[in-house]
Amino acid sequence: MIYKEFGKTGIKMSKLGFGAMRLPTITINDKSVLDYEKSTEIIRKAIELGVNYFDSAPYYCDGESEYALGKAIKGYRDKIYISTKNPIENSSGDDWRKRLENSLKKLDIDYIDFYHMWGISLDTFRNKINVPKGPMETALKAKDEGLIKHISFSFHDEPNNMREIIDSGYFESVLMQYNLLDRSNEENIKYADEKGLGVVIMGPVGGGRLGAPSEVLKKVLKKDFASTAEMALRFVLANEGVNIALSGMSTVEMVEENAKVASIEGKLTTEELNTINKMMEENKKLSDLYCTGCKYCMPCPQGINIPYLFTLMNYYKVYGLIDFAKSAYEKTKIPLDKRNNYEKENGLDASHCIECGACEAKCPQHIKIIKQLKETDRALG
Repeated sequence: MIYKEFGKTGIKMSKLGFGAMRLPTITINDKSVLDYEKSTEIIRKAIELGVNYFDSAPYYCDGESEYALGKAIKGYRDKIYISTKNPIENSSGDDWRKRLENSLKKLDIDYIDFYHMWGISLDTFRNKINVPKGPMETALKAKDEGLIKHISFSFHDEPNNMREIIDSGYFESVLMQYNLLDRSNEENIKYADEKGLGVVIMGPVGGGRLGAPSEVLKKVLKKDFASTAEMALRFVLANEGVNIALSGMSTVEMVEENAKVASIEGKLTTEELNTINKMMEENKKLSDLYCTGCKYCMPCPQGINIPYLFTLMNYYKVYGLIDFAKSAYEKTKIPLDKRNNYEKENGLDASHCIECGACEAKCPQHIKIIKQLKETDRALG
């Protein structure tokens, strides 16, 4: 395992981080529940292979992730660093403190190494966090008490909104999205690194998208990779500003494969990175011809998430992620009352289009949306 200085914390962190958001489940009485025994085996295998950064959150795995992580690390606490998160539900420091204490209880530990303001935006930071008697004030007090070692934040806002949060000086690390398909935070990675923050990347394989086989992506480089996922992970780790690539792992095999990649000393060459960059830029232009994702066409009166379906078509047509695109499209056929909240946002499948034309009237690119929805259903359905 390769280790790297984590910002200005003085800690050497493994380049692979364990994301405890996709722990394995078992079915009991027709209900899917977390498999604690298997989760412990997987987490301890990661520790054995040198991973020392473990990330959880209160709502992962239907609220069971912190419990599972806490049980798995018994006897290993001094070898690892725990990261978890606090959802900013309001501007109350007292409420924030209760959520902190609840996470400590679930994890069954005395302190949290890296505690994140979870999924924040610039607006949230200004109006709910950095306010009198708010979460930031309370976090600083908790740090003085030793309940938190380092204050962090995870980010899901527009990329150009991150710098003000970094410049506040409160945070020692940041968790952000970055992968082959989404490079919008590339400048933020460099900026955060220059400012001395530890940089952790979520979604290095695009939330599973880049774990699917792709002949298109396979042809990007002359050299062979074991999988598309390996290429995607190595691309993220090749960024000098990245300290940790966080991967959600649900099997021992995944841990072993990712640990092997994170242990490769040789980096991607400049030529290889240039080849990837050129190819991805060309593909992005092709994607934008199909749909730029501006969302002006929304909402659809029939409940179709048009930009999402066209994104799946981009994966299918442009990036060759055929299996992933078809699998994701299949989920849009599931009745809404049988989906979780995230899946509900993906809307209904394209067959629900009644050709009302409301979307086409609002599209700034004048895309023939009705025609392309039919093509999407034919190709992916």
